Amino acid sequence: MSIETKVTFDKEQIQAFSDGRNEPAWLKDIRLKGAELFDTLELPKPDKTKIDKWNFTAANYNLAEVKAADNVAALAEGIRNLVGDEDKVDNLLAQQDGSTVYKKVSKELTDKGVIFTDLATAVEKHEDLVKKYLFGEAVQMDENRLTALHAALLNGGTFIYVPRNVDVEVPLQAVYAFGAKDAGLYNHVIVVAEENSSVTYVENYVSLSEDEAVANIVAEVYAAQGAKVAFGAVDNLSSNVTTYVVRRGHVERDARLEWALGQMNDGNTVSENTTHLVGDGSWADTKTVTIGRGSQKQNFTTQIFHHGKHSEGYILKHGVMRDAATAIFNGITKIEHGATKSNGEQTERVLMLSEKARGDANPILLIDEDDVTAGHAASVGRIDPLQMFYLMSRGIPRKEAERLVIHGFLAPVVSQLPIESVKEQLREAIERKVL
Repeated sequence: MSIETKVTFDKEQIQAFSDGRNEPAWLKDIRLKGAELFDTLELPKPDKTKIDKWNFTAANYNLAEVKAADNVAALAEGIRNLVGDEDKVDNLLAQQDGSTVYKKVSKELTDKGVIFTDLATAVEKHEDLVKKYLFGEAVQMDENRLTALHAALLNGGTFIYVPRNVDVEVPLQAVYAFGAKDAGLYNHVIVVAEENSSVTYVENYVSLSEDEAVANIVAEVYAAQGAKVAFGAVDNLSSNVTTYVVRRGHVERDARLEWALGQMNDGNTVSENTTHLVGDGSWADTKTVTIGRGSQKQNFTTQIFHHGKHSEGYILKHGVMRDAATAIFNGITKIEHGATKSNGEQTERVLMLSEKARGDANPILLIDEDDVTAGHAASVGRIDPLQMFYLMSRGIPRKEAERLVIHGFLAPVVSQLPIESVKEQLREAIERKVL
């Protein structure tokens, strides 16, 4: 898509939108501040990708309410396919066009004080907690024009809170679907794991139609001392959706954060995943898989900042570009002064399957401390003709041979993903993209 960015809201409309949702004054102030900043800030500047003509604002944020379903069978097909058998669903939140259409949370979790609910309900029932973490340490609304826009038009999302010393043994799953015409999804997810707690969260983004749309997504993850958080995501939005997604982590002493990201959108996408290892002994691992096809343009930036001593950060990204798709892979490991004994490793690999496909991998190490270890590797190349020749000489058709090569190239990342359900969803998404 190549559409001029244009404003589709004003201050009075934002105020009316907030009033219609019965929001507290502090949240309305965030919206109004975001609308004000939108007029003064610039778009983000992802390396080597021009986005000034992309459509980020020409969308309807005030979406019509979608009626809730009594059971999984009554949900839209695109949601049902991700949820599976209702009898096997323990903890699920499904939203369509920003409306919560299904929710199931086990009594065991609520008895332990775990909060797993949509953001609007959390604002109503857990206001102090949401106020503390919404646009907290991880993401600021004044970073750029799109974060300000997100603050102004926020219309969906989830709030997760795990009290100290509580282990959530069963994954929490959220599905965000949208199919309204000219829809704008401004979705905000907050995951808070208090001291020595643990939680696994898996989210899915899916399009229910081929209509033009905008997705502006923000996730904030806070892992307190000794906490463990596994965050999995499979993004599978259609070719007519322009996506801006920011996922950030704030990791304290001896805490761990694992990212497992399957970024399988078919439309133009800018994605930034950043983790701050603020505590001594903190640890983060980010694994990303993507397939580009058609004429889509994508930019993926993964960053880990080491602030604490003995912190460890790992980045692994594999991408396949088909047709005339292009992708930029940026990996940044920054070891700050004072983060002694830290270790940062990263690998980015891009495979191009056609003459018009383009990929660029840029690993960057920024080291401000002497007593550390760090390393990086990167490769960008085309499919090995000898590999294809060998497969085809065994009677395998070219398309099937290409499919096998893609699966083999992505397997080293997919096999290492820490969340089993994300592995399975990714394998299915990869299969759909290589057919």
